[in-house]
Amino acid sequence: MTDLAPQYHWLDQQGPAFGAPGLEARWTSSAKSTVGTAYAASSRAWFTISHGILNEIYYPTIDKPQIRDMELLITDGETFFHEEKRDLDHVFSYIDSDSLAVRIVSSDREGRYKLTKEIISDPHYPVVLIRVRMEGDDQILPRLKLYALLSPHIDGGGAGNSARVADVAGKHVLVAWKKHTALTLAADCGFRRASCGYVGTSDGWQDLRHDLTMDWEFGSALDGNVAVMGQIDPNHTREFTLAIGFGEGPHAALSTTMGALSTPFDKHLTRFIEQWHRAESPRELAINAADGGRLMQISHNVILAHEDKTYAGAFIASASIPWGYSKGDDDLGGYHLVWTRDMVQSATALLACGRVDTARRALVYLACTQKPDGSFAQNFWIDGTPYWSGIQLDEVAFPIMLAWRLWKLDGLGKFDVFPFVERAAGFLVRYAPVTQQERWEENSGYSPSTLAAVIAGLICAAELAHAHGSPELGKFLEQHADWIESHLEEWTVTDDGLLHPDVKRHYMRIRPPQCGEPYARPDCDRQMVGLNNREPGERYEFEARELIDAGFLELVRYGVRAADDPLIVDSLKVVDHILKINTPQGPCWRRYNHDGYGQQKNGGPYNGYGQGRAWPLLTGERAHYELAAGKDISSLIKTYENFASEGGMFPEQIWDEPDKAGLVLGGPAGSAMPLVWAHAEYLKLLRSVYDGRVFDRIAAVEDRYAKKAKRERNPAKVEIYKLRRPISHIPAGHTLRIVAAHHFRVVWSADNWSTSTAAESTTVGWAGSFADLPTSGEHAGQLSFTLFWPEENRWEGRNFEVQVQLAG
Repeated sequence: MTDLAPQYHWLDQQGPAFGAPGLEARWTSSAKSTVGTAYAASSRAWFTISHGILNEIYYPTIDKPQIRDMELLITDGETFFHEEKRDLDHVFSYIDSDSLAVRIVSSDREGRYKLTKEIISDPHYPVVLIRVRMEGDDQILPRLKLYALLSPHIDGGGAGNSARVADVAGKHVLVAWKKHTALTLAADCGFRRASCGYVGTSDGWQDLRHDLTMDWEFGSALDGNVAVMGQIDPNHTREFTLAIGFGEGPHAALSTTMGALSTPFDKHLTRFIEQWHRAESPRELAINAADGGRLMQISHNVILAHEDKTYAGAFIASASIPWGYSKGDDDLGGYHLVWTRDMVQSATALLACGRVDTARRALVYLACTQKPDGSFAQNFWIDGTPYWSGIQLDEVAFPIMLAWRLWKLDGLGKFDVFPFVERAAGFLVRYAPVTQQERWEENSGYSPSTLAAVIAGLICAAELAHAHGSPELGKFLEQHADWIESHLEEWTVTDDGLLHPDVKRHYMRIRPPQCGEPYARPDCDRQMVGLNNREPGERYEFEARELIDAGFLELVRYGVRAADDPLIVDSLKVVDHILKINTPQGPCWRRYNHDGYGQQKNGGPYNGYGQGRAWPLLTGERAHYELAAGKDISSLIKTYENFASEGGMFPEQIWDEPDKAGLVLGGPAGSAMPLVWAHAEYLKLLRSVYDGRVFDRIAAVEDRYAKKAKRERNPAKVEIYKLRRPISHIPAGHTLRIVAAHHFRVVWSADNWSTSTAAESTTVGWAGSFADLPTSGEHAGQLSFTLFWPEENRWEGRNFEVQVQLAG
C-alpha cells in the first residue's frame, strides 16, 4: 500500500513532496559504538550507535533493520548549520556499567553548545527513547533551532517507503510505513513543524542546508527513499525526549510511541537498568582482565543483546552491515543472520559465564532448525529460512560439541538431545572428511580447522552414544574419528612449503579435493586453490602449499594435538612470518595470505574484492594457544582489549597499514562491528585463564589423541571406503570398512573372484551402515567387491577394486 486510511488526522501542509523516488538507498557505517536493547523479551527493538547518532534500529526481530539513521540538525538560522554526526565531537559512555543504557555528549567545536543524549529502549515495548539536554552560551541557546531527521528503511530496505505527517492530540508526529510495518517519530514536547521528503531532493537536510531555514512542510512522501524531519518546539530545546516506536501498522506504532512518551524518561531508565542488573555477569573473570572487567561486562551484555526475542535462542552474528555505506537494498543479509558456527561460539561463551539455561535455549533453537539429514544451512534468517546454501562440516560438528558440554554440566533439563546429536553425527560420517567450505566459507577440501571440529564432534557424539545405550554406534563413531585423525598430516600438511625459508613442512590452509573426490575441480590433478575475492587482474589461483592460515590451532584448542607438537610449532613460525601484523595496540593476524575479503588497498569499501585485513579475533585464538603452551598471556589479553572501540565493541577487521582515507592503523576497518564471535572469544579467554586450562578443550579428545603417542592413536587400523569418496589402496593388515547411508550386502574377493564371500552390513542408526573386509598383513594384492541394496532389490552393477600394499 502507498497511502493510509482516512481516519487519522493527516496534515496536508504544503502537499506531497517533490523529487520522487529520491536517491538510491544506502545503509550506513558498520562501526558501531554499541548495540542496545532492553533485557525484557517484550521489548522487541534493538538500537545501534555510530558516530554519535542512532544507526539501524531492528524490529520486531533482530534480523530486520527498520531505519538507516536518526540524527539532530542544529542551526541558528543565520550563520551556521550543524549535522550532528559530522560537525560535532562525541564522547560515548554507558550510564550504568552493568547495562546497555548509553550517554553521548556531543560538543560544538567552537564551544558554543553541547548536547547530552541518553538512549535506551522502552523496558517493555518496541520503542527507542532518546532524552536530549542542551547546554551552552546563554546568548546563543535561545537562537538555536533543533531538528530531528530520520531515514526509514522499513522492512530492511530504503526503497518503497512512505511517510506522512499526523496530528495526535494536538501534536505533530511523523509516521512512515511499508507493507505491514510502521514507525512513528515523536517528541514529548511535540514538533513545532514537520515535513516528509525524498532523500537527495526534498528531504529536511537539503532544506536546511540551503538557507539555514525550514522552508518545506510537505505532508507526505510516498513510495520512495524518504526522510522525515520534525522541528523541536523552541520552548523546549533545553530538554526533551524523542521516541521512535514500531508496530504492525500505523495505529500500533502511534499508540505504542505516544504511550511510551507519556511515562517520564527517568522511570523508563530506572526500569531499563534494573532489568539488566538481573543478567548477572561472572565477576570472578574480571581478575584477569587488563581493564578491570569493563570489557568483560560489555561483552557479556553484547552477546545477550544479540539473541532474538521472538525466536528464543537465536543469536545473530552482528547487528551491523559491513561497509553499509556502500550497500543498497540488494544486500539483504548483512551480518544479522544466524551462522551456526558463530552462534555456538556465543552459546559456549555464555556457558563460560555460567549461563547454562541460555546455552540450552540456543541448543534447542538449533535442534528446531536442523535439516532432516542432520545438517544445518550455511546461514539463515532467524525463522530458519536458509540464506546461503554451502555445506560446512564444522557448522554440523559445533552443535554436537555444545550438546556434549551441556550434558557434562547436567544442563540439558528435560531436552532429549540424543536424536539431535545422532543425526548430526550421521551427517559428518556421510560427508567427512571433505568439506564444501571451511570456516572462512570460501574453499572446498581438507581443512585443519574443520577436521579438528569434526574429530571433536564425533568423539563427543560417541560419548553420548555410549551413555544412551548405543555402544555399537559409540564405537563406530570413535573409529571414524580415529580414521580422520590418523590421516590429518597426510591430508593437510605440505613437505615442500614455499612460505618460510627454514620451514618446509607445515599445515596448509586447505588442501583441495583430489580427482574423484567430492567438490573436486576439473583440474584436480594440479592441486590449485582458487580465491574468490581478488582484485580484477590479480592472480587468483595458488598452489595449496602457498596458502596458510592459523586454523590448525583448533587442533590444539579441542585436544587433537598437543601445544608442543613440532608440526604445530613450525607452522606457527610460518604464520608469524606471513600473517602477523604489528599495530600500536599489539600483534594481530590476518586470516590467510592473499585474502581478498577486506578494505580495498586504497581504503575504499570491500565491493566484491579487496585486501583481507587483520582480525582481533585471531589475537584471541593465538592467546588461547599460548595459554595451552603454558605461557603468560597477560600482554595478549591487553592487546585484545585495546582493539575494542570506546563502547567496547570488537571489530571483525582492523586497518593494518599506515593511516589512509580516514582509516587509522589498529583502528576498525569497514567490516562488521561488533563481531559477536570476537566477544565470545574474549569471554572464553578470560575463563580459560581463570581456570588455568583452555575452556574449549574436550577431555575425551585430549585423552584419546593429544596425550597419546602417534602409534597408539588408531589401534583399529581401519580405512574407510565411501561411494562418494572411494579410495584406491589400503595398507596390508588394515581393515577396509565400507560405509553407506543404507543397509547393503557386500560380495567380495581377494583372489580375482576365484572365490568370494558375502556379508551383510551392520546398521548404526543415522550414521548409516558398514561392513568390514579384512586384509592380511603379509600379502599384497587386490580386494574386489560389489554391493547389493536390499531395500531397492538392486545390484550396484559394477565392481570396485582396492589395492592392498605392503609397507615400504
